[in-house]
Amino acid sequence: MQRDAGITHPAYIVLAMLSEAPGRSRRMSELARVSNQSQSRLSHTIARLEERGWVRRERSAEDGRGNLAVLTDAGSDLVRSVAPGHVGAVREALFDVLSEQQVQELGATLAVVLDRLDPEHTLRLGSS
Repeated sequence: MQRDAGITHPAYIVLAMLSEAPGRSRRMSELARVSNQSQSRLSHTIARLEERGWVRRERSAEDGRGNLAVLTDAGSDLVRSVAPGHVGAVREALFDVLSEQQVQELGATLAVVLDRLDPEHTLRLGSS
């Protein structure tokens, strides 16, 4: 991904999390949590993404205190162009070596683990 699109995996995760969020935006604190980055690391990641025009920062309209990261149209275009390659790489590395039964068993096992780690479903794509 970094070679093909010039983007690191953590930066791609940030962009993907924003692309899944309502209004393509998330509070920085929430984005740090769902992308598994410290606030400091996320701030650096967002700064690099801003320089490339893929993200912008805004003040929260709700309370004026919190900062939001917002995916730009250019960032959205990047996610759409990079996602198929990312999905293909994951499929090749993980799923292509498993039988259909093993994939189903893995899914069931990971669902149990994820329910334990995230019972409120706050870390899942499409959750806000």
